[in-house]
Amino acid sequence: MTAQAHEILILDGEETSMTSCPEIPADHERIETVPMEEVAEAIRAGRMHVSVLSTACWRKYIATWEIREGKLYLVSIDGVYRLAGEGPLHAAWVSGVLRVPRGRMINYVHMGFESEYEKELFITVVEGVVKEMREADGGTPNSPVKPTPPPGRGR
Repeated sequence: MTAQAHEILILDGEETSMTSCPEIPADHERIETVPMEEVAEAIRAGRMHVSVLSTACWRKYIATWEIREGKLYLVSIDGVYRLAGEGPLHAAWVSGVLRVPRGRMINYVHMGFESEYEKELFITVVEGVVKEMREADGGTPNSPVKPTPPPGRGR
């Protein structure tokens, strides 16, 4: 498997990336499926990045997410889905740990999201609410983890 394109994450008002792909609920009323012909045309016209139809993006979309006031939001989607309606969508369907690379890549792995970075931020989300953030040194198994307060809670 090819190394995969990262999702986009807006954290503390700054754009970064994440090596996690929260599920896109295709049956949600604000999620629309985009026909492949329309995706291809958007790429040809330069309105969408070519990577969404490459082996570097097996999911065929790149979503932009935001953590704001302690909650996770879906902001936009480029590719085979799009976000309809106004404003971001609270991602109440998402529970799990989001992985955010920090610093430079220290070990490239040509498979999925297996590359290693100097540090990684792990964000625990339960039903779209940030419960914990912790940072760890990358590339070292069982590296020490430093707790970080979730956004909007004492930061």
